Order: sequence, then C-alpha cells, then structure tokens
Amino acid sequence: GAQIIDLMMLVIDVTKGMQTQSAECLVIGQIACQKMVVVLNKIDLLPEGKRQSAIEKMTKKMQKTLENTKFSGCPVVAVAAKPGGPEAPESENPLGVSELIEVLKSQAYLPSRDPSGHFLMAVDHCFSIKGQGTVMTGTILSGSVSLGDSVEIPALKVTKKVKSMQMFHTPVTYAMQGDRVGVCVTQFDPKLLERGLICTPDSLHTIHAAIISLKKIQYFRGALQTKAKFHITVGHETVMGRVMFFSPAPADFNEEIQENVFDFEKDYLYQEEYLSKDLVSSEENKENDQAGEVQLPKQQWALLEFEKPVTCPKLCLVIGSKLDTDIHANTCRLAFHGVLLQGMEDKNYTETFLPKLKVYKQKHKEGQVERVMDDYSVIGRSLFKKETNIQIFVGLKVKLSTGEDGIIDGGFGQSGKFKIRIPDGLKPDTKMLLTAASKKKSKGGKGDMTKEDESSKNDSAQPVTISLIFKRYIFDTQKKMIQS
Repeated sequence: GAQIIDLMMLVIDVTKGMQTQSAECLVIGQIACQKMVVVLNKIDLLPEGKRQSAIEKMTKKMQKTLENTKFSGCPVVAVAAKPGGPEAPESENPLGVSELIEVLKSQAYLPSRDPSGHFLMAVDHCFSIKGQGTVMTGTILSGSVSLGDSVEIPALKVTKKVKSMQMFHTPVTYAMQGDRVGVCVTQFDPKLLERGLICTPDSLHTIHAAIISLKKIQYFRGALQTKAKFHITVGHETVMGRVMFFSPAPADFNEEIQENVFDFEKDYLYQEEYLSKDLVSSEENKENDQAGEVQLPKQQWALLEFEKPVTCPKLCLVIGSKLDTDIHANTCRLAFHGVLLQGMEDKNYTETFLPKLKVYKQKHKEGQVERVMDDYSVIGRSLFKKETNIQIFVGLKVKLSTGEDGIIDGGFGQSGKFKIRIPDGLKPDTKMLLTAASKKKSKGGKGDMTKEDESSKNDSAQPVTISLIFKRYIFDTQKKMIQS
C-alpha cells in the first residue's frame, strides 16, 4: 500500500518516542516514499510547565534519528489530536492541528505523472451499486484508462469493459497515473476481489520464481541466509518464498552495475548468505583485530522461489520480511528490499529457465604426492575418495605446492590414488624432496604396506600437496567441472 503514497506523516507518541512499529514505517517510507512530515502526538499528556522543553527534546531526538535517512531535516510538528483522550468531550479543540495543516500545504507537491505505457491500477475496495454494476476503487500506478477500455483482473484471468468512471463523485471519461478513481464494470461479483490489481489485458505475468537485485535493510538483525524462507511482498501480495543469494564473480566486484537489468551472459558467484559489512567485520575481527577495508560487491542478487505463483508487473518493488517474529520483540522484521528484474512464468522453470543462470560454486580439493614415477609424472593420493570415479577428473589441471603445474592422467590402483603428468617436468629440488621422503618411508618396514602408509602420514618431512581448483555451475544438469 505504501507504493501509492507521495508524502507520508509519521505519527509518534511524544511520551514514548520511536517504537518498533514507527521504525518499520520509517523503513517502508525510505523504500517507497519521497517526502515525510513527523507528527509528535499526545502533547496534552505532558505537564504544561515542562511541555515546551519536552517537545524540543523529542524534536531533537527525532532529527538525530533521521540524520542518516533520506528524510534528514524533515519538518517535525507537535499536536494533540484529541486532548484528554477518546473519552474527552467533543468540545475539546485539538492543539497544533492548524499548524500541521500549514506544514502539509507547504510540503505538498504535484509529482510528475506519465500517462504512457500499460494501464495498471491498485484496487483497494470493490463493491456493487444496484442498477449500475460493480465498482473498483483505487489508485492508478501507471498508464491511463478511458471509458469503453477493456481491463483485465489478472488474479482471476477475467477481462471486463469499463462502463463508467468517477473521480471524487464526479463522472470522468479518462484517468491517468496518480489519479484516485472508481471504475465501474458489469456482471462481476465484488466478493471475488477485495484488493489487488487490474491492468491492460495480458500486460501482467504470473510467475513462479524471480531474479531480484536487493539490498539488506540495515536495522534487520541477523544474517540473510541462502535457503531461508521469508515473507515476500510483491505488489499487493505477500507469499512465502525461499531465497538463494549470489554476487558478481570476484573480478567484477567493483564493476558499475546497470540499473534494472540482469545479464545472463555473465558468471555469478554463489553465496551461502548475503554479503554485508556487519557479517564481514565480525568474522574478520575473530581472525585479526585490524579490520581492513573489506571488499563488498556493488550489487547482489537473489533467486526467489515462491510457494505459490504471484501476479505482478516487471521491475516492481520486492520486500522480504520475517513477519512471524514476535511483534512485541524490539526488532525490525523487514529484512531486505529490491527490484524484480526477471520473472519465470514456466511452472517447470527449474528445467527450462534455471540452466541459463550461470551461478557457480568454487571448489577446492587438496591431496598429497605419494611418490615420483619419473621426471614427468608423480602418483598422488587423498584427493579423491576410494569410490570416486576418477575418469571424470581426467584432464583437469592441478598445482603442486612446490610450484609445478600438472594434469590428472587417470587412476592408479584401486584405492583412489591417481597419476599426474607434469608437462614441464619436475624441478630438481622437488625430486630431491620427494625421493628423500620415500626413502625415509621405505626404512619404516619393508613390504608392510599398512605401516608404510602410517609412517608416511606422520612423516616429519613437509609433504608436497596437490591442489585442484574448479568451478561448478549449480544449475548445470551435467554437473561439469570448469577451469579457466
């Protein structure tokens, strides 16, 4: 609902100050509104002698709170809407309301409106008028509508003709973005639609999943984790959805991001959770106390999978919340907000659409060199499990801790050992290191394999390790391993 507000009033109880709900309203306002006026209410509860200083104190406090928001420096007005409370006699005059009206007049502005594009209206009330038809009242979010136009109620897949229209009790033949209007259609049961959207036929899509760009809401405590469920508010609907976060590949962290588009050609890095300053600094501090500048990407995205399909316009606002949090807990329930960049209309999107999304996980495996075969090959172990099919790793590049590049050539024996080809040959130092290690081993008891393996594990000579690094795209049906 906040998407149709051009100027908001944030009403604060002067005796209590900011409450959890006020903070949530402020968060929604920052996402969906441009201008705000703060109203300090219930000033009649302050003793007259101390009233002025208490109002000034709370005004300062509010201005401090708003300092780092888009509403910094907004007007603060003190009122008592109904002195004496709800039981007070009607003759009690409100305090400060005429000043509030003046402030609202000075803050009011005519937003720039655009009649072009598809018609889309947020309906907040639907009722029938005898002999006329069914009236849907609401605010036009985009485009325009004229008498005789066909409009679709996408949630019900029904199309109707506009029979008549009124704005503030006056019949009109045309209305556009920003107008409050009542649209009358015939032969439609008002019980079927309480609130929702109506639009140009076929202009809205029903989607099962979406890619969104997003930002974490700074007041939300706790991490945003992949696979977690959130209440996702899209347009007029709130449904449960599961998230998977991803960021640009590290090389593109600083690249300027194009607004409102998603590039399917690029590679993206899978994230276990949304990357944010608080997350990074706490982990960094455990390891080293100097929190250096940590690299965060300029933009992050999420794949949203809805529990039930959602009908919404492109590029609409998305808000993720934890609405099951205890309302009395002093904590913000709104977790993130973003823009819907790409919807997936196909029910089988996991097969038809997701493979186009190039999100990868970086895999890193470590093993050890068992022994030298000749100048151009070594035998490795501990990189694979006994049951691993080594064939699928053949041809992948590895690096030895001594600096040589190698290529996996195939399995060796039955216990998960494998052969590595070293195209440029082993360095003399490496050869010496490995021969020394294996000589030490062979002294440990000839022919007794198990003891030999034991002694090699506890060998004091620094073993030569093998590292294998590759990428795997998480939606790749063939689970291919990619190396750059």
